Order: sequence, then structure tokens, then C-alpha cells
Amino acid sequence: MKKAIIILFISVIGFFSLLFVPSQPALVFEYENTGQLVAYLKMDKGSTFQVKYTHSIHLSDVIETYEVSDTGQLKQKQLEYEDFAIGMPSDAEGNEKFIEKNGHYMITNMNRTFDYIDLRIGQVVANHTLIHERRKIPFSSFMKEGTWVRIDYRLISLWDVLKGVNVLGQRSDEI
Repeated sequence: MKKAIIILFISVIGFFSLLFVPSQPALVFEYENTGQLVAYLKMDKGSTFQVKYTHSIHLSDVIETYEVSDTGQLKQKQLEYEDFAIGMPSDAEGNEKFIEKNGHYMITNMNRTFDYIDLRIGQVVANHTLIHERRKIPFSSFMKEGTWVRIDYRLISLWDVLKGVNVLGQRSDEI
């Protein structure tokens, strides 16, 4: 009887460990900086994603390209835009390269790292969109417009997967 109780106890501990211990790498979208997971996208280190939006002043598209570094930081690799205006760079810095091509401007070879990215989802014009593996996912499909979102890369638990919604609109790990 004592052996059965010990086995049951170890099984329960094991189950809860599997359920609550973070083990799955994901790009996560948190409500403000509360740590409250709203949505996620399973992603490995070395993966890239883009954030596309319409600039609020000159009303043209801007595309920021990021890579998840080996340390789990978000590394900005490229910036592409159509207009020089307020808030847009006019040249590259350091080892970056400034390229003008077909009426677009690009800064490549960027190596700017961030622990996370804070972003307010546009309510009127911005139409913030996540682009990953040729899929375009409007932030408004999983976050309310006007919301402050923190984009982070971290391990999430099976519990987070079960209660959260991945940005492709699917439950759990159906990606």
C-alpha cells in the first residue's frame, strides 16, 4: 500500500511538472508588461519574423525583420520603408548597409538586439501584421486594437499552450 501511494505521488508530481514547467520555445504576445500570455507562435532560435505596419505620418508600409538569436533575444536584421519622413532613418549606422531599390529604402546588416519589443497596436491606420513563413497574421486577430503588447521569446508550458491561442487561430500545438 505504501509503495502504491509513493508511485501515485510521483506520478502526480510528474504530471504537474509536464503541465507547468516551461519547455516549448515560442514567440509570445503578452498583455502590456504583465506577463499575461495572450497569444503565442511556436518558434525556434534562428527563426525570423517580420512586423509590417503603415506609418502614421506618411501612410506607407514599413517592414521590420527580426531573428531570434541563440541567446533568445530579438535581433533586428533589416528595415524596409518607402518614404523619408519623421521617424524614419536617412542612412545606415556602423556596419549596416543602406540600399535604395525600386522606390524602397532598406537598411540591411542590422544587428540591434532587444530583450523584448513593446508595441501599441494601431487603432486606425497602422494595421500591424506579423509575417512568418509567408503567413500574414494581423495583430488585431489576437489583440484588441489600441492595446499595448509586449513581444518576447521564451519557453512556455503545456498549460500556456492549452489556455493560450496561437496566432494562427488554433488551439494547443496544431501548428
